[in-house]
Amino acid sequence: MKINKTIFWIVCSAIAIAMASFVLPYLRTSESKNIDIIANVVDQPKKDIAIFFAGDAMFDRGIRYFSGQNGGNDFVFQKISDFLLKNDLNVVNLEGPITDNNSISINSKVAAPDNYIFTFNPSWAQTLWQHNILLVGIGNNHILNFESRGVESTKQYLLKAGVNYFGEPYGKRTVIKEMQGVKVGFVAYNEFLGGYTKEKNEVVSAIKNLKNQADIIFVFCHWGQEYQKDPSLVQKEFGKDFIDAGADAIFGAHPHVIQNMEEYKGKRIYYSLGNFIFDQYFSDDVRNGLGVIVKINPTTRDMQFEDKHFYLEKNGQTVLLGN
Repeated sequence: MKINKTIFWIVCSAIAIAMASFVLPYLRTSESKNIDIIANVVDQPKKDIAIFFAGDAMFDRGIRYFSGQNGGNDFVFQKISDFLLKNDLNVVNLEGPITDNNSISINSKVAAPDNYIFTFNPSWAQTLWQHNILLVGIGNNHILNFESRGVESTKQYLLKAGVNYFGEPYGKRTVIKEMQGVKVGFVAYNEFLGGYTKEKNEVVSAIKNLKNQADIIFVFCHWGQEYQKDPSLVQKEFGKDFIDAGADAIFGAHPHVIQNMEEYKGKRIYYSLGNFIFDQYFSDDVRNGLGVIVKINPTTRDMQFEDKHFYLEKNGQTVLLGN
């Protein structure tokens, strides 16, 4: 019995040595491959950050009617949702407050006072989030349609839905969003609040204050004259002032038509992006909207700009033109 046990252990040891000589080289090779794979992943450049800017978004009056007749809010976004979901961040001008009030404008006559008083159903806050519009500017001439209580209601509904904001009248003018380690600051200029010069000076101060906190600064302006295809002298002057203060690009809204883009000191000023979602169909000028994707390299902070063109269908939908 003792001899048999000795032979048994000798045989087992021989088998173990043989298996080790076969398996260990494979394990080393696999380990080496794994290290190479990990190194390749680490060495891959980071994907550009894509931030999309668009103009005026209004969800009352005709848009309220069309969404109600076609199964709900998603109908309005049906033809642009896939595009929006591809971007890291979508930013639009929210042209009015979100409140529990009934609509005043939906059955009003064109050009009547009530035709220009907007309120958006609270459900639109969640709709914005679902379609990846996670930041909105609320510095415009309609946000106070239901006075300060409308502003407070808007803030509450947006934040509850996971949508941030900037441009609050007499409140939060700026916000910083961090993406892939890049801190992007957003500043609102509202020509219809507090007088041109006073508002401009406050924006200049806000930009300078953000310079120590953000890597890149965008200014979203609500300015200019409605339906005028050329920017005003005030737009041109203030846009340059904002660049001089440290802004990296300017995006405008309010005229409801596209105005030209100008480069100043190597920085872009889009004077007006026109309409994005709106119930204005009386001319091609108001039915055509411009959007801009800003692609930011997270390593170098370099920016590239890509224009996108949209068209407002008479059923309340916005469609993307081209690719």
